[in-house]
Amino acid sequence: MTASLAHPQFAAALKDLGIEAEVRRFPDATRTAAEAAAAIGCDTSEIVKSLVFAAWGSPLLERSRELGGGVPVLVLMDGSSRVDMERVRAELGAAKVTRPDAAVVREATGYAIGGVPPFGHRTKTRVLADRGLLDHDVVWAAAGTPYTVFPMEPKTLIAHAGGVLVDVRERTA
Repeated sequence: MTASLAHPQFAAALKDLGIEAEVRRFPDATRTAAEAAAAIGCDTSEIVKSLVFAAWGSPLLERSRELGGGVPVLVLMDGSSRVDMERVRAELGAAKVTRPDAAVVREATGYAIGGVPPFGHRTKTRVLADRGLLDHDVVWAAAGTPYTVFPMEPKTLIAHAGGVLVDVRERTA
């Protein structure tokens, strides 16, 4: 499979970065990590969730980029874990962190929820990548649509995303 199966904006980003990715397209949407893992035949933890949050009051973020009331921040998380928003807030030194609505996600990234890739976004966004992604040799991420995914070595994916390695996963009791 080729990058031409990806969302056009993401396919252009792959080309600009000189990346030849094996993009897979599925007949049914894979909007959740569990759906994507089932379609690929991998463990849910090998799926990369690209989640957009809105942060307020962080000295690390440019106020001029505010969309919908907060500055968008992308968190890359393995598909079997949840993001601890308090840990994200602390990492950014923000006053608060919330989940923006779907319109803000599309405005910031150029993609719909369920298909947001880890890079190739409409706007430059701060990216936090949870260290748990490094537990795998290969991870799978959305290629711009809920129907498409691509595999990549985690360190390479995080580097292309401009991500900073952090620990923002919810801790289990």
